[in-house]
Amino acid sequence: MPIVLQVFLWSLAGGLISLIGGIILLASKKHASLAEYATAFAAGALLAAALLDMLPEALENNDAKLVATFMLAGIIIFFLLELFLGWFHRHRHHDNKSFVDPVVPMIILGDVIHNFIDGIAIAAGFLISPATGVIVTLAVAAHEIPREIGSFGLLLHKKIDRKKVLIINLLSTFATVLAAITFFVVGDNLDISFSPLLGLVTGFFIYIAASDIIPSIHSGKSQKTKIIKTLIMFLGIAIVYFAILGLDQFTH
Repeated sequence: MPIVLQVFLWSLAGGLISLIGGIILLASKKHASLAEYATAFAAGALLAAALLDMLPEALENNDAKLVATFMLAGIIIFFLLELFLGWFHRHRHHDNKSFVDPVVPMIILGDVIHNFIDGIAIAAGFLISPATGVIVTLAVAAHEIPREIGSFGLLLHKKIDRKKVLIINLLSTFATVLAAITFFVVGDNLDISFSPLLGLVTGFFIYIAASDIIPSIHSGKSQKTKIIKTLIMFLGIAIVYFAILGLDQFTH
């Protein structure tokens, strides 16, 4: 199978998998609490994918300082992106009744931007190897499940029809496919080092994982809940670790 077709199929599958949490939420709002546990799992998966797969690939035969610089840039860029989106959500909304509610379009825009970045990450993975591409796709999908639960929940809270919520989120997943194919084709046809891109994506993953892990685990209402979330995070790390080992053996 041509690798570009694999990129298309895996990025599409990753986008559809990410909608599982939102679909469960549509069926029953009682499942919304599962987002907390899914977040801990996703954070572990992202950390493992970033530090055990993408970072070693980025550092192989490359300048460590250059990779570290782009990792730092990735962390800062994603922080600023989320800071801007969060500020725009809140800006003047609560105090001005006649002001057009910006939350719904910003939720949608935020989804599209996140999905586009996910597509870049998937493309970067496949530019290394199909095995790394699959690992990155699964880690991204795991992270997107709890995020989509939040997105679905906010849109439903804004009285958006359930069918429209599903269609909006389904369409936004195509940003992942578009970005994945575009960046893979461009990268595959350019004779350049992919280490800066891998460092950037690693920074994205580390920021997302760290910003999810800390509030998710510390927000536990009891010590038992915190322990369960910690174990789930370790489970995410373990699954990605063994997936990396398995896929490496399968492709070599």
